[in-house]
Order: sequence, then C-alpha cells, then structure tokens
Amino acid sequence: MICPEPLKKGDRVAVISLSNGILGEPWCAHEKELAERRLRAFGLEPVYTAHALSGTETLWNHPELRAADLKAAFLDDSIRGIITAIGGIDTFRTFPYLMEDAEFLRAVKEHPKFFLGFSDTTNNHLMFYSLGLQTFYGQAFLPDLAELSDAMLPYSEEHFLRCFAPYHGLKITPSPVWYEERTDFSEAALGTERISHPETHGYELLQGASVFEGDLLGGCIDSIGDMLLSDCADVYAEKFAQAGLQDTGVFREQGAISRRYGILPSADAWHGKILFAETSEDVPTPERLRVILQAVKDAGVFDNINGILIGKPMNECWYEEYKAVWRDTVNRPDLPILYNINFGHAAPRAVLPYGATARVDADRQEILLT
Repeated sequence: MICPEPLKKGDRVAVISLSNGILGEPWCAHEKELAERRLRAFGLEPVYTAHALSGTETLWNHPELRAADLKAAFLDDSIRGIITAIGGIDTFRTFPYLMEDAEFLRAVKEHPKFFLGFSDTTNNHLMFYSLGLQTFYGQAFLPDLAELSDAMLPYSEEHFLRCFAPYHGLKITPSPVWYEERTDFSEAALGTERISHPETHGYELLQGASVFEGDLLGGCIDSIGDMLLSDCADVYAEKFAQAGLQDTGVFREQGAISRRYGILPSADAWHGKILFAETSEDVPTPERLRVILQAVKDAGVFDNINGILIGKPMNECWYEEYKAVWRDTVNRPDLPILYNINFGHAAPRAVLPYGATARVDADRQEILLT
C-alpha cells in the first residue's frame, strides 16, 4: 500500500464535507470555530475545501461538488492531510465522479495524503483501499475536534495526536471511561461535560483464540451492509423526511454503484484480514444487525478472515444482544471475536489504520499495530 506521511506541526489540513453538509449551516458555527481553534492548538492549519461550507441542501443536490473538493485536495501539494467534517448517508454518490476521473486516480498515487474520518466515510476508506492508499478510521472534525467540553475527550485526543508519528509499535488499550452521546449541540452547551461512565467490561473475547493477527480492514458495518442489501432505500426513508431532503430513489442504486467500481473488497481479498466493524448512531436493532451480518456472511467475508474486532455500541445500546447476533450469524466458533473496542461511533475513539498488521491479545487487553 501507499503509506502517507504522518501529520506534522505546520501542516495544512483540508476539512471536507464528503457527505452531510451541516458544517456550513449557521447553527453549527460555534462548533466550527471550536474545532478550528483546537486544530491550530495542535499545530495544524485548517483549510476548508471550496464547497465544505455550502450547506446540507446544496451538497445533497450536488455530489459532484463534494467529489471536486476531494480531487482538488489531492492535487494541492500544500495540503498534507484531509479530515472529514462528519459522516452522513450518501458518500457513495461521489464514486462516479472520482473513479472515472483519470486525473484524480493519478493524484491519489502521486500526491498521497493522510486521510481521517469514520462512519459513512467507510465508503471513501474502501475506495482508497481499492486504489492502494492507506487511510485512517478515526476522528472527524465535528464529532471530535468540536467536542463541546472544555477539551477534547482525553482518550480521543491521545489517539488523534498519534497521527503525528508512525503507528508502528503503538498499542490500543481500553479507555477507562466511556461517554453517552450528547443530545444538545447548541451554543448553550459549550463548556458542559459529557455524561461519563467507568468502563466495566474491557475488551471481551466472545469466542476463539485469545491471540490472533492479521491486516486491518473494515469500517461501519451499516455502511458495508448498505453496499450489499437491496432494502437500504426503505431503511433511509425516515432519514430523508427528518432532513427535509427529497428521496430521489438514489439509494436503490447504491449496491450497483459500489459493485461497478469495486469498492467492497471481494471475498478473496479478505483472506487473512481482521475485520473491524462497528454500528452507527442509528443503533440498528438486533434484528437489523442480523440482516446486515447475514449479507456480509453471504459475501464470503467471514469464511476468509482471521478474526473480528467489534466496536463498543453507542451508549452501550443493545450491548448484550449484539454479542449473541455476532456469534450466531458468523457461525464459526473457531473464529476469534473481540468485542467492546473504542473505535467508531461510541465515544471515545481510537484510530485504526487500514492495512496495518495488528496482533490482538485479549488476555493482555491490547491491540499492537506493527
């Protein structure tokens, strides 16, 4: 894989809206300013891509603008890193504008950037993985750098700062606390602390050997499921209504678009990998998770991997029920499954490098990146 240089102080970092455009909404201005200050305090200079602040409606209606921003960031040699504003639901709509653009494809290889984000950004990570660029599943601009507390969540900050050095030899261990998701993101919430809880579970080995190894590949399991399932348009119907967006039926095309450009790795490409997977802020019901995992199983993923790392569910919702769904659906008692890891939608968040070799030791409660 092409491995980008770690971030360093003085770097210009592009902030991009590849899916949801809320970063440009007026009611988000206090979060935007807070995240800017934090990035600068870390020695980085935020640079907004041309359409990052265009707002929800414009970016929903014009995925080509989002694609143009990503291409421009790769062509700009003054930009050393790219951090996504937030997730969303339709990043896949940028694929036709990117994967058929020879200049963009060449720029990814000739001008590699450090790329960071999570959630719907899974689509972009898997796109870059198919192009041979290593990217990083971790913090995003609004959810993490704009944390409304007086400081970033300590564990999330620690792992964000690890992006300033090579990851080789780093260990990921459980956070001593976890945090409930906020319900108030208004300006009035600035300086308020999140509700936190002591971590009482640690990493839980659900089955299989306590020590296993493989290269990391995965993301948000909801996003991966959307590439495989034909019912995602119906699943997202309520989201359209809540966001005031027009349902154009585009989600009925998601699977075909993803297959056309080879975004989801083939069954053989998963051989020897460790699948890392976590559930979104939608906290799918156990029944919905079972449908998603069955689609992943049918795609041949579970037959080829060396193990699974599962992120802590947001707010520990369906915590016990999810464990049973994973075991039952994978249906490979010999396959190691480690549960309740701090990455993805549950706060705080670690950073997982795509393609990095990980040695997992459940007894020692650590994931060593090599």
